[in-house]
Amino acid sequence: MGKELTDEQQGWVQEVHRQDVNGWIYVRVGGEPFKRGFQMGYCTVDEFRNAVRVYAETTYLTLGMEYKFFVEHAVAMHKPLIPAEILQEMEGLAAGFTAGGYPTTVDDIIGWNAWQEMTDYWWPTVSKKYAKDGPKKAQSMHCSAFVATGSWSKDSKPVLGHTSFDYFAYGQYFNVFLDITPSEGHRMVMQSVPGYVGSFTDFWVTDAGLAITETTIGGFEGYDPKKIPEYVRSRIACQYANSIDEWVDLIRKDDNGGYANTWLLADANTGEIARYEEGLVYTNFEKTSDGYYFGDNGPNDPRIRHLECSPVGYNDIRSQVGARRVRWRQLLEGNKGDITGELGKRFLADDFDPYLGYRKPGLRTICAHCDSDPGDVGGPAPYAPFGSCDGKVADTDDIKAMRFWGRFGRADGAPFYAEQYNSEHPEWDTWAPYLVDRPSQPWTLFDNGTVTTQDSI
Repeated sequence: MGKELTDEQQGWVQEVHRQDVNGWIYVRVGGEPFKRGFQMGYCTVDEFRNAVRVYAETTYLTLGMEYKFFVEHAVAMHKPLIPAEILQEMEGLAAGFTAGGYPTTVDDIIGWNAWQEMTDYWWPTVSKKYAKDGPKKAQSMHCSAFVATGSWSKDSKPVLGHTSFDYFAYGQYFNVFLDITPSEGHRMVMQSVPGYVGSFTDFWVTDAGLAITETTIGGFEGYDPKKIPEYVRSRIACQYANSIDEWVDLIRKDDNGGYANTWLLADANTGEIARYEEGLVYTNFEKTSDGYYFGDNGPNDPRIRHLECSPVGYNDIRSQVGARRVRWRQLLEGNKGDITGELGKRFLADDFDPYLGYRKPGLRTICAHCDSDPGDVGGPAPYAPFGSCDGKVADTDDIKAMRFWGRFGRADGAPFYAEQYNSEHPEWDTWAPYLVDRPSQPWTLFDNGTVTTQDSI
């Protein structure tokens, strides 16, 4: 049972709009930091409780270290660096979860938001202090994305799309469609996860006319515990930037190397798009009003690729990175002048394997199906419950209207049935308790409270 709400808290909760549609949870909140945090926490408490349980148990399963270990170190490193506004929002989240019946502290919220960079970025730099032989594998591959503008798009305006890659046990919680209007800065609409102050999967639209997404830099190694974590920098950049250049300046400030990404951005006001690769030591920023960029987890800047990363198969068409590098160019250059949001949905659903030369969903395809791939050439282990978890697309009209299309589950709509998968792949039995069905879902447009569904593309 949760705590009885005060009159003020009752008023906050009554202002919240929550709508569950096609696998998504649309949540609209706003106001001062503590208030909006409380709203987010109270209305997603059940989802948060379950997500933390799954992440905590699988952290021990995959790393041999307790989840609380990473929470404690995240708090020690990050708490002094978190701006007051974001910390107050985190305090509100904790209070909202507690009021909803799941006792939570602000330290819990910090550890939750820091989980990705603590386990994937900080841990490899310190693991040998705790184990005879620390992790050998650097940052893995997450996501496919594109952005195009000018003569490449049908209306000569920016179009942006993204699909998240992750273990399905984690991706099943990437279903919050968060619409947040803070008391200061820009309104933001983003894909998110219960309990996060940012997007985590990183697909954002802001009322500054910006759209932002990213793909992780595969093989990245490096972490500076004295600088500001990515979940704070990306949130501040999206909330306060008025332009692409301002956004890059804000996220670059005190970069700690955590969750190192290739960022793709679009400005609906100027028609510009950009690609910003952010390592710990090196960065690369490109911007154009006529062209395209894509994300395939390959570090494009030679300094980042060779000096900050382990090899990822950048030129190897058999690999996840090499194959998608080829396929993205085929799709974008083959559709010059015709790229739209609708076509972007098809891009994200693409299942052509350029190494094999024919359609076969697997780890090399833009819509990743690692769970059906024997994994004989790098990537996740054979038949891993890993791959595309969603799809999102926004064109310029969408960005200006503060909306975007989303498809929960695989970007191509292919369903995932846990019982069938567990039966066919007993080698992944340790993950079986954490997998749930993800039936095929339609594309859904959340337009300021109005919902439109598209069953096919």
